[in-house]
Amino acid sequence: MLLIQTTTPTRDEALRLARGLVEQHLVACAQLSDIESVYLWDGKLQQEHECRLLLKTSADKWPEVERFIRERHSYDLPAIFAVPVTQASEAYAAWVFNSTRES
Repeated sequence: MLLIQTTTPTRDEALRLARGLVEQHLVACAQLSDIESVYLWDGKLQQEHECRLLLKTSADKWPEVERFIRERHSYDLPAIFAVPVTQASEAYAAWVFNSTRES
């Protein structure tokens, strides 16, 4: 299982990505949270409101999820990264796996 994270400039964009990923069975669940980010871009300090998208999926879905986000994201260089889940309840992991399969 993987937790994949990205951020978007708006909640609407995050919701569009989340719905598309779940509808296409690429992720089992998408969670959105409003955040404030501070970072350097083009040598300038930036401070922006963003929406964090946390996605729960099967490890074999990484290439498709990464491609889906990259093709639809409004940022030139979106942060898209995955963290492997090393421990999860067996029932929850099974739900994630089953949810990322076509019915």
